[in-house]
Amino acid sequence: MVSPMNPLKWNDSDLLEDNLRFEMAQKALEDVEGVKACDYEFHLPKPSYTWNTLQHLKEDFPDYTFVLLIGGDNWKLFHRWYRAEDIVKEYEMVIYPRRDSDIDRTTLPSNVTIVDTDLLDISSTIVRERIRKGEPINGMVPPAIEQLALKYYSL
Repeated sequence: MVSPMNPLKWNDSDLLEDNLRFEMAQKALEDVEGVKACDYEFHLPKPSYTWNTLQHLKEDFPDYTFVLLIGGDNWKLFHRWYRAEDIVKEYEMVIYPRRDSDIDRTTLPSNVTIVDTDLLDISSTIVRERIRKGEPINGMVPPAIEQLALKYYSL
């Protein structure tokens, strides 16, 4: 889900315009079976608080169960999220590990798990920095969006 106004990134001038980010997400996922980009938050009041989005999803799709997937870097900041305690109480959460986000598994609530998978040490920040420095990004983004990333972030 592409978020049009992340409250923790309001002042991030590095972010592309919402529709360009959505276009890139669509292209990046077009060959991934069972996964697609979503602009659901574009139609909700801003800022895009995860709690509000989850509540709207639950109301609009009552037959579905939603699981929040976040990066380990976001888990470290999770206490700052709007209604973080309510999110943890009401929703299952999965954390994708990130470098420098050591998480003590013994302190996690029972409905929060960490994905046991290889670490892909790539972030959008690193990709943007490499583009601006004229360094290659081969293998860092899906081939379908490599040219778009180079175009949009070279501006």
